[in-house]
Amino acid sequence: MCGVNAPAPIELEQLRAVGMAAGLVAVGATGVEPFLETRSVLEERRARGLNGTMQFTYRNPRRATEPAALLDGAASLIVGAWPYAGGVAAGEEGGDGLASPARPMGAVARYATTDHYADLRAALARIAAVLTEAGHRTRIIADDNALVDRAAAHRAGVGWFGRNANILVPGHGSWVLLGAVITDAAVEQAEVVEDGCGSCRRCLDGCPTGAIIAPGVVDARRCLAWLVQAGGPIPVEFREALGDRIYGCDDCQELCPPSRRSPAAAEVVVDGRIDLLDLLGATDAQLLDRHGRWYIADRDVRHLRRNALVALGNVADPDDAEVRSALREVIAGDDELLAEHARWAVGRLDRRRSVISTEVIGPSW
Repeated sequence: MCGVNAPAPIELEQLRAVGMAAGLVAVGATGVEPFLETRSVLEERRARGLNGTMQFTYRNPRRATEPAALLDGAASLIVGAWPYAGGVAAGEEGGDGLASPARPMGAVARYATTDHYADLRAALARIAAVLTEAGHRTRIIADDNALVDRAAAHRAGVGWFGRNANILVPGHGSWVLLGAVITDAAVEQAEVVEDGCGSCRRCLDGCPTGAIIAPGVVDARRCLAWLVQAGGPIPVEFREALGDRIYGCDDCQELCPPSRRSPAAAEVVVDGRIDLLDLLGATDAQLLDRHGRWYIADRDVRHLRRNALVALGNVADPDDAEVRSALREVIAGDDELLAEHARWAVGRLDRRRSVISTEVIGPSW
């Protein structure tokens, strides 16, 4: 018999109903036992250098895989998945990365077009409130290196590990963000979702740089989504593959059949593309005000300008005088990181102009 002041028991279905009413598309639960297999994977891949300069949960695998350390008396993780639109953004021409005829534009991954993490935290807060009202302690974990969120989601029955290393939620694919509420309430564990990829390997075969080197294994040194976030120069061999991307990459999700069948795939997102010349000319303060919620290496917005320079080389009109002038100005500046990328962009524009001339006029023989 419970004591007079004992917390009230909580059922998973009750928490699931609250989370779904708050906008989550999946809610599951698991215990707080260490994720030992995930820890071994992180350590093994780090030893192979597959994380490149990426830190996140690679920085401290032990901490990130011991959820019990996140809250005194922790007993359960309640994991939720927040959906975001995966459709073609308004104004995009088939999602092929081509710039607007008027101004060269840069592409932003769907999850980053607005602050979906704020929505995720708000939904998780609704779950936490139910637990708190019942007398339990809670802590919300979202976009936090303190927890391996995909491993938690898998063990909590939210989805299965796709071959692109994302969690795929039944009926929704990977167009989701993951977060959890850790609590001292003992909540029954959900059943693990069976693998739904079968023999499909579209994400592996379709990755522009071959970054998915085996099912579920991503080499961050080749991953476009990481290269635009990493510090320092972008490796020359991947610059053309970056296309118009300035933040994130959705290719492996757009190719994935479960994600293509998701309701989110039919939703048109707000056009999150960014005017590249405007990005290049904005002040540091303006860039941080607009994009400060993004992960920016060392909080140094020069990396956003670096990305814009590569994108300009890939998608701008080779004869655009304004683009050429902006690139010359960067080359003449005292920032060698940006000047080197601007020189590359000029060379890329020249090569593209030569190809266009050949296609229009014909070969010179």
